[in-house]
Amino acid sequence: MTVWGTTKEKSVTGAGTARAIVERSDIDGIATITLNRPEARNTLSRGMMAALQKAIDAIAEDSSVKVVVIAAGGPAFCAGHDLKEMRLARSREVYEQLFNQCSALMQSIIALPKPVIARVHATATAAGLQLVATCDLAVAANSAKFATPGVNIGLFCSTPMVALSRNVSRKHAMELLLTGDMIDASTAAAYGLVNRAVADSELDAVVYGLARKIASKSPLTLKIGKKAFYQQIELPIADAYRHASRVMTENMLARDADEGIDAFIEKRAPTWEGR
Repeated sequence: MTVWGTTKEKSVTGAGTARAIVERSDIDGIATITLNRPEARNTLSRGMMAALQKAIDAIAEDSSVKVVVIAAGGPAFCAGHDLKEMRLARSREVYEQLFNQCSALMQSIIALPKPVIARVHATATAAGLQLVATCDLAVAANSAKFATPGVNIGLFCSTPMVALSRNVSRKHAMELLLTGDMIDASTAAAYGLVNRAVADSELDAVVYGLARKIASKSPLTLKIGKKAFYQQIELPIADAYRHASRVMTENMLARDADEGIDAFIEKRAPTWEGR
């Protein structure tokens, strides 16, 4: 297991002990990044974001990883930004740095050349919902809940809005942002915020079943496809088709495309080389 960042906790004896706030474990090409700050409901403090960024950057350079799962421990998936930390700062410069740091983190997940699945076992609010919406796929336990509650405390969830509004309809996004109301996992699935809501006991089976299925594909094809998806979705339709046609042409010239097509014709399993 790889760890990033530490936080100090007091043990039952009163002694301070260091604990990793982000952990990574790899099995069969699937890297699981776990947020491990349960006492703070896995809030995205500056330290948590820095540790998560290091984990994402390391995975970007690791050819053994095919799929990433972002998970969390404790009573919440992620309760957003650390409001106590933010109140202590009370500085325009610090706030700008904080939100820029968060924005860079979210964009690095989108830019990561490997699919990312959010494993949402519990509540995700504000920037925690933003993290879920930023991931390429998300599976939620039925007990999970979601909200952008900033409006309730005089702080509109403007940065979470960027990811939220690119996942759900405008009216669903605005209702969440304007009311701050909590929605359940089945509603989140109906809105398109998560791919599916499943029984709590089935969460790991569904998440890792999905991860294994994706990991069985050509890593080059996954990389090409993810990048093209996010590029074309921001373009006018004619430009999107031109871009997608160029991407498909380059993809057809790749070795894995030759192998995949030959394997299909020959009715055998393909052998991917990632090139």
